[in-house]
Parts: sequence; structure tokens; C-alpha cells
Amino acid sequence: MSKQIGFNLFEMNCVGHISHGLWVHPENTRHRFNELEFWTEEAKLLEEGLFDAVFLADVIGAYDTYLDSVDTSLRESVQIPTNDPLLVIPAMAAVTKHLGFAATFSTTYEPPFAFARRASTLDHLTKGRFGWNIVTSYLPNAARNFGLAEEIEHDTRYEIADEFLDVVYKLWEGSWDEDAVIQDRVSRVYTDPSKVRYIEHVGEHFAVAGPHLVQPSPQRTPVLFQAGSSDAGRAFAAKHAEAIFVGGWDIESYRRNVADVRRRAVENGRDAHDVKAYAMAAVVVGRTREAAERKLEQLNALSRAEGYLAHLGGIGVDLASYPRSTKLSEIVAKERSAGRDKSVRSRFFDSEQTVGEALDRLTRLDRGPFFAVGTPTEVADAIEGWVRDTDLDGFNLQQLLTPGTAEDFIELVVPELQRRGLYRTRYAESTLRERLFGKGRSRLPGTHPGARYRGGANLGIEDVPTDLAGAR
Repeated sequence: MSKQIGFNLFEMNCVGHISHGLWVHPENTRHRFNELEFWTEEAKLLEEGLFDAVFLADVIGAYDTYLDSVDTSLRESVQIPTNDPLLVIPAMAAVTKHLGFAATFSTTYEPPFAFARRASTLDHLTKGRFGWNIVTSYLPNAARNFGLAEEIEHDTRYEIADEFLDVVYKLWEGSWDEDAVIQDRVSRVYTDPSKVRYIEHVGEHFAVAGPHLVQPSPQRTPVLFQAGSSDAGRAFAAKHAEAIFVGGWDIESYRRNVADVRRRAVENGRDAHDVKAYAMAAVVVGRTREAAERKLEQLNALSRAEGYLAHLGGIGVDLASYPRSTKLSEIVAKERSAGRDKSVRSRFFDSEQTVGEALDRLTRLDRGPFFAVGTPTEVADAIEGWVRDTDLDGFNLQQLLTPGTAEDFIELVVPELQRRGLYRTRYAESTLRERLFGKGRSRLPGTHPGARYRGGANLGIEDVPTDLAGAR
């Protein structure tokens, strides 16, 4: 294989992200997530390991649909307590020079103007190493936290997101010319007013006058990440995303989904490889296969079904309270006869399974197509095969232990991938976008929809009603 494989560390500003129950492992330090040193130590480790970025997931609501309560999520630390992902980035940037930072922010509940300012600030502070993971949010509790009785309908959320992106593109790309800041001490002019403009956006969901409050940052628009498996999500990603997290069930479905993303990008006038494709991967590695398998056995023993059940949400039945020999079909029949419309419905379950079989499958860490256990050579063989068979560009590395997962990967797997020419041996780029697309490509390509606003083009100010356009 000729291309190098990119790796991000999959993170979240919380104790329990997606490896539920493992916070109790004696070598896990996730309880330190409130400490600034937790993040600076991790950032330095990842930079030593030549990672592309640390990828920060986020939610703005609690998982409270399982058994109609938040109690399980609280007991099992299922993404609660959780802190703001944006606020740890400056500290990590201060102790690194190359590591990228991709943080999650929702387009559904907060207006675009303030986020555009935060994102530009972070891009300045990181010297062009900031990326944004665009989400539309899906938890019912998130809707209630922002004053809504229920969630906004799925496709409507993507319509809102599309306009949100239009606003921030106008601010990032169109509001300020590249040479607006002149810092002329003699004339006492810091910014040339003729090179800064209002955007006067008036749409179905947002009205934003501008101008952007931040001068152009190294990337202007942060690198755009997105994950969406629905038709609306894939259409949105093909239009906007520069990196997409692909879903699937097996190698073949991932291969099809990667090809579909690239095809849709071309249909949007973009190059097929203007979108990088990522998936989540989990690795347990040891100097011997026996050592790796012992690690996995210990991790599987600590994995907690209750955490995964709470994370899955609307199952509505406490499977863990049933005898392990009970068939799921029996539970479904019992629920229906009691007149309850909630039952055991999940992609993880089969009605012919027993409770024990279902919970074992749910809690085992060695499931899914992108899991590898073994020696460095065996793990590298697996990773190389995954990329070859799917056309993926890289992976978000799932943390089973912090910092152990990253330490083991960097110490044992990275050198083997480097030996094969599949992993960088040094950082050669300045910005996160350059890292993904090549040196000299810090800005959006001209084929990206955000680029159409450069220089103030296509803002449509002449179409804005006079009373709004004239309000200064």
C-alpha cells in the first residue's frame, strides 16, 4: 500500500466515553479528566506518537431514556459528568506544536455567530490546528435543555445545519479580506475598513448581520469533520465535510459506504478524495500474543452491560435483571402482553438470543470489523488489511485505558507501521488541513461550497430588505 494511515485519539471530556465500565481498571486515569494536566500530558504523548489529532466527542444532554431515568448513566458514568470540549484545546495547544484538535459542536441549539467567533479564536491560538466535528444532536434530553418539548425532526435538523454552515462560511470566508489588517502605525490604522464587510444573512432559521469579529485565522474555516449514516447525513457530508466517519457492519459494508461518500462528493463538484474517510478502531497489543490476550481478558471482565444499555437508549427493558438463560423472544412477548410498546429492539440483539448471549455480545470489546489483538506485527497486519479492503484513510483509536491504550499503540504499533511506510516518521505540515490534504493546502479548496464567499462574493446583500441592510 502506498498511502499513509492517519490516526486520531478518540476522546471526550468525561470519565466514561464509549468503553463502559473500564473506568474502574486500576491503571485507568480517566477520573483525572477535570485536571488540566490530564489534557496536557495526553497532548504531549500524542505528539510524541505523531498522531494526526485528538478528536473530542461531545453531547449536550444526558442519556435518560433507558428505564426512563438518568440513574444508570450517572451510576455507570455514561458520558456524565462531562465538560465542554473546546476549553481544553488551548492548554493542549500550548504544550504542542503539531498535534491537531477536532472538537464536536452542535448546529441545532445554539446560533452560528458566537460559534464562528470561538472557532476562529481556537484556530488562531492553535496556529491553524483546529477542526470542527459537525453534529446535529440527537438526545431528547438535549432538546429539553434548550427549551424544546421534544427533538427537532431528523431531516429538519440537517436543514438547519445547512443554513448554519452557510452563515459561518460567510463569516469565515467572506467578511474579511486577507489583507484587511494592515497595522499602519504612521497612519494609525489597524484594520482597513474597506476590506471588512457585513454579511447581512437573512434565512429561514438565522439572521446575522456581521461583520465577523475575528480577523482571518490560519485556516479561516476549520477542518470540517462529520458523521452521518442517514441519507440526509450522507448528503450533508458529501457537500460540506472534509473528513467523514463512516459506519457499517462488516468490511464489505464499509467499503460500499466509503465508495458512496466519494461518489456523492464528485456529484457535488468536488474531488473524490477531497473527503477523507475514517472509522473507529480498537487495538489491544502486547509484546507477545499471550500478553495481549491477557490484557483483553481483564478488560472484558470489567466491561459493564448496564453502561452500554444506557448508552443505547430506548430499549426500555432492564435486561440485566433477567436470568441469563431467558430468551429475548420471551421478554418481548411479556412486554407486549403487558401493553407496553417498548421492547428489546436493537441492532445488537437477535430475538433468538438468550439474555446472557445478548449481554456478552454487547459488553465484549473484541467485536466489530476493526478490532485487533496480538503482537505489533499482527496488529499492523490487521490495520493494513482494513485500509486495503475498504479504502479508508484512517481511524479514530478507541481508548480502552487512559493513557495505556495510546502508550501501547505508540510504543509497539507505530514503529511497525513506520517500518512498512504506512505511518509518518515526522510532522511536515503546519496546519491540520495540510496534514490531511498536503503541504500548502491550509485553506478550503475552490470546489468547496464555503469558498464561494471569498472576497465578499455571493453574499447577496443587494437582496436584503433595506431596513435590515441599512441598520448599522
